[in-house]
Amino acid sequence: MSEQEKKKPAGNQINIELGDEIAQGIYSNLAIITHSNTEFVLDFVRLMPGLPKAKVKSRIIMTPQHAKRLLKALNENITKYEKNNGPIKDIEPKKLPMNFGGPTAQA
Repeated sequence: MSEQEKKKPAGNQINIELGDEIAQGIYSNLAIITHSNTEFVLDFVRLMPGLPKAKVKSRIIMTPQHAKRLLKALNENITKYEKNNGPIKDIEPKKLPMNFGGPTAQA
């Protein structure tokens, strides 16, 4: 086997690099999902109490095939998580007021 062949990843292995800034992650407590016939758009938002505005912190655009793979991967990981840690509480989302929990106007 040549030196070049030894350096190639084995099989379908992919070498993925994670930069320092991306490794920090972005906190999101709301995801908005939309789609067209060719793509799914996932907007990750951070809602903060008392602030009238919420910003999209990250947007991911993917094909329907990748969206379905993501769904499958999430299902598998949630199943593993719950096996080790118990069921995740499924709480009913509260209806968001138009001011996102900020102060209300008074006359």
